[in-house]
Amino acid sequence: MKSILLIGINNFGTMIAKQLHDLGHQVLAVDRDEARINAIIPLVTEAQIGDSTNEAFLRSLGINNFDVCIVTIGSDFQSSLETTSLLKELGGRLVVSRADREVQAKFLLRNGADEVINPEKQIAQWAAIRYTSNHILDYINLDDDHAIYEVSVPKDWIGKSIGQIDIRKRYGINILAIKENGKMNLSVTPETILNENKTMLVLGERKSMQKCFKI
Repeated sequence: MKSILLIGINNFGTMIAKQLHDLGHQVLAVDRDEARINAIIPLVTEAQIGDSTNEAFLRSLGINNFDVCIVTIGSDFQSSLETTSLLKELGGRLVVSRADREVQAKFLLRNGADEVINPEKQIAQWAAIRYTSNHILDYINLDDDHAIYEVSVPKDWIGKSIGQIDIRKRYGINILAIKENGKMNLSVTPETILNENKTMLVLGERKSMQKCFKI
């Protein structure tokens, strides 16, 4: 369990709060809008109305006591930038800020953000890959060149063993797990037989994935 400071209770902030709540983390939510704070109370440990660009207010929260500070302010970039900078100055261990454009991300990283998230860009990348491929069901970026994909079993692989298709040797792709009926099986061996009801979690370079799964 971690202690999270969540600043900005818009739609995106509310979704993060719900996920953090479901994961059992302690969350202090902050927003200027009383109605938003009242609405978020069931999902967080504590909620306060306040101006995150006010240094005295932020200092009163004890910033260095939080494991992560997340800034989801989206409509007012100046406030987001000021808040991010103040959080780092006041001892924020890990400051994660939202950006809607690349130029915003650059400013945030230069002014205190340890990491930046761009929800629209990330979902656009996911959707482009997910809905233009016959096999890709989900994916996670690891860096600029590598990713983990959840893929359905191609038709010509059905009934074959992992050893027979040998994508590690042919493409440098590793099969991490097999998923069937919502359950993950990490005990993957060369003898594991693939069928149409299974999906695979595979790790490799994007270029290799594109060749192997015809993305």
